[in-house]
Amino acid sequence: MTPWGDAKLFFCIFFIICCSAVTEAQVPVDCCLSVANQPIDKRLIADYREQAKACSIDATILVTRHGRKLCAPTKEERWVKDVMKHVDHLKKRCKNQKYQGNHCFGVKRE
Repeated sequence: MTPWGDAKLFFCIFFIICCSAVTEAQVPVDCCLSVANQPIDKRLIADYREQAKACSIDATILVTRHGRKLCAPTKEERWVKDVMKHVDHLKKRCKNQKYQGNHCFGVKRE
């Protein structure tokens, strides 16, 4: 290659590496900014997960059957434990029934 060809190739590779590094660094983290300590009807919830450790507060994210995400306190709260237990039972029941029936609406397949 010519000297200018080598330089162009080097700068192209350098540019691609820099762009990918910037993109990876800007991955947003979905965090709860506050939690509501009001009990939620467990029949409305289809899934849950713990909030990421990168977030500023500890929370449990409850996902409704329609896909809305609600921020609840950590699983130390009794009502949150009850919701989580209900969802675990619901997932097991729906899996055994091949996700048929109204009670499995909104439950994600495992």
